[in-house]
Amino acid sequence: MLLPLLLPVLSALVSAVEVKRPRGVSLTNHHFYEESKPFTCLDGSSTIAFDWVNDDYCDCQDGSDEPGTSACPTGRFHCTNAGYRPQYIPSSRVNDGVCDCCDATDEYNSGFVCENTCKEMGRKERETLAQMAEVAREGFQLKQVLIEEASKGREDKQRTLAELQEGKKSLEEQVETLRSGKETAEKPEKEAKEIHQKKWEEQKAAEMAAREQARASEAFQELDDDGDGLVSVAELQTHAELDVDGDGTLSETEAQVWRGAAFPGAQRGAAFPGGQRGMAFPGGRRSPGGGVPREEAPEPQPDLSPEQPAPEDDYEEEEEEEGDDEESNEEEPKVARGGAVTWPSWGRSLWRPQSLQQSPHENLEKEISFDFGPQGEFAYLYSQCYELTTNEYVYRLCPFNRVSQKPKHGGAETNLG
Repeated sequence: MLLPLLLPVLSALVSAVEVKRPRGVSLTNHHFYEESKPFTCLDGSSTIAFDWVNDDYCDCQDGSDEPGTSACPTGRFHCTNAGYRPQYIPSSRVNDGVCDCCDATDEYNSGFVCENTCKEMGRKERETLAQMAEVAREGFQLKQVLIEEASKGREDKQRTLAELQEGKKSLEEQVETLRSGKETAEKPEKEAKEIHQKKWEEQKAAEMAAREQARASEAFQELDDDGDGLVSVAELQTHAELDVDGDGTLSETEAQVWRGAAFPGAQRGAAFPGGQRGMAFPGGRRSPGGGVPREEAPEPQPDLSPEQPAPEDDYEEEEEEEGDDEESNEEEPKVARGGAVTWPSWGRSLWRPQSLQQSPHENLEKEISFDFGPQGEFAYLYSQCYELTTNEYVYRLCPFNRVSQKPKHGGAETNLG
């Protein structure tokens, strides 16, 4: 009973929704195509009668008068594709026997029957979009978790870094206090050692000068044959080892040169020129009397009081004291003379110079300084490494650190950056 009454209403609703427009025209362009008015080409090139629209003859340069036929090479046909995505196809494909629109509207007059697949294609696309949306939702949730972990980890690292820096500052202050105390305690001893060393060197220099003076006096006495306190030319000529030109005799001119250069004033006990040890004669001779140099006597140690031992003795005593300390504490590395460090054989892997040790606060500063994304979402990659094995190489990627390449069948690893 109600069905006959509802049919007119449904027909009215359908007619109200359906927009009348030429074939191949989209809803967005339907207002350009009014049957009661002449049609103006969409590029404005000309105006034609509306009857010429879709008459299978191209009147407009842009092909807008033939949206539903293949007359214009530049025309476009609009596929409604209800239930799926609408699309434009070149008007040359209209009625070509190939179904380009899923709703089959492009083959309306070709005699080729096309199946409307828009609903099925729409369903598959919606399923694909739903899966993509689910992946995006899970990815967003994972990103939020990573952001929260990165934020918490950054706060923990900053707090730990602050504690390490505070501890470092406190230790540096303690070290500076101990160093000042050590320098204050060692200052009197250091000053006493410097005074003692200076006196020891002065005494040694004085004794050396006395020995040089004695040698000079001895050489003078050897040349002064008559013992009158003067070295004459004749006395010098008796010493053939002073010959300069190698003719076997010392001429008067050569003797005058020797007398004037080596013994100015020719007085007994005069020092040799420049205070040098021994007198240097031509031909490489060092002293008269056979031309054979005498062996130098060992230099005696200066007489020092028992309260002031020689500096070497001080060093030996300090080394003995250090040796006692080493025996009492075998865990410390031994420092040899000259600064060489001898590490315990059992602890070579444990003892390292302080400059080579990893600093925790430096590692934290380095990690905090990296850019892990706008919200730190990539911070979890900092401690991760990934490997890719090919036929010849094994590639290792450690984000924010390094990339390396290593031959698969043995060989050295190459750093790629």
